Amino acid sequence: MNIATWMLAGGILGWMSYWFLHFNEARGAVLSILIGAVGGFIGGQMIAPLFSTAATTPVYFGATALYFAAAGAVVFLTAGHLIYERWGA
Repeated sequence: MNIATWMLAGGILGWMSYWFLHFNEARGAVLSILIGAVGGFIGGQMIAPLFSTAATTPVYFGATALYFAAAGAVVFLTAGHLIYERWGA
């Protein structure tokens, strides 16, 4: 359940970055949502356990893991936008 929550939070941030901040406009909304979801997964699954123990127990919902998932999504979306602006990829 945590993985779905992290990916949903990342997807929502990806959607918000596309519609409100106009990140990755040339790529489209679907790719922005996917980039955000992947960033949310990476942040919640790999980064959060480094800083807290909440993500290691599968039945416990940790707000700190959700924060790290959101931060991961923001980092991935920003990196994707900067890469596109710099190199057009």
